[in-house]
Amino acid sequence: MLPEDTVLSWIRYAALGIEAMATLLILVAITGATAKYLIGVATALHEQPVHYLRYKRSLGRALLLCLEILVAADIVRTIALDTTLVSVISLGLLVIIRTFLSWSLVLEVEGRWPWRAERPADAAAPPLP
Repeated sequence: MLPEDTVLSWIRYAALGIEAMATLLILVAITGATAKYLIGVATALHEQPVHYLRYKRSLGRALLLCLEILVAADIVRTIALDTTLVSVISLGLLVIIRTFLSWSLVLEVEGRWPWRAERPADAAAPPLP
């Protein structure tokens, strides 16, 4: 049987690892999307709005994913390491703030509220004569 301190240390390292992974994903997504955007703009000057929309969509989706990962790290840390009333309230506030950020990102990137169903691709197209 492992001592309690060892288990708590492993849980603390796991939460830090999850946060580090989310941070790394954000950096990779920003770098990759920016490089792709700059290459697209440099090669096709007449289609800049298309490249901007793709860039915005790529960044938004990466941030949405990373917000979910960061919430998971906060849950692991709060449930396993610090289950005081103050930490649970802090977790609740963080989840509320990150949920609001996620809703804002979905609205910005996809043009719809998260609870509304996605329109099928052919529903957005005009009907054929």
